[in-house]
Amino acid sequence: MKRLSLSVAVALIAGMLCACASSPTADFYTLSPVAPQATNPPATPITVLIGMVSVPELVDRPQIVVRTGDNKVDINEFARWADPLKSQIPGVIRADLARLLNSPLVSTYAMGGDPTSAFRVQLDIQRFDAALGDAVTVDVLWSVSPPGKKPLLSGRSTVREPCAGAGFDAVVAAYSVALATVSRDIAAAIRPVSP
Repeated sequence: MKRLSLSVAVALIAGMLCACASSPTADFYTLSPVAPQATNPPATPITVLIGMVSVPELVDRPQIVVRTGDNKVDINEFARWADPLKSQIPGVIRADLARLLNSPLVSTYAMGGDPTSAFRVQLDIQRFDAALGDAVTVDVLWSVSPPGKKPLLSGRSTVREPCAGAGFDAVVAAYSVALATVSRDIAAAIRPVSP
């Protein structure tokens, strides 16, 4: 009887170990800056401060959310953001703007110097949608407060970027390209009023 109990216990433990060994593992993704480097540096480097970014609650989670129909989404437990979108998006916009404006003075936090001399950028992400194997759509309301008493600049960038493949790698790459387009729109607003 003891032998039978021991055999059953060993079989159960072996079964549990096999089940654990075959569990899928999560993949973690990050957005990347992709804007090209500007060729002409400005006479005076432009100081830009990227403020807080608002993100829709639907996508403000560790899992990557993809649309599977007009009224249906899939929240994938095994395709995850390595960092929250609220920190990744401003970081990517910062890097893209630094390249586009050819300025080392673009930041997501206040730097030394005169804070009133900085362009202040705010981003309100209205839509951050993806469909696997199809495209991503990024819709951003943005505003730029120029230094001094110059009027507020604002705009809306709605970008649909096709995915180059069927998987999550392609979705994340398309998001990065879409955010570079948003950065180009913001840079185009900053350039004419920069010193």
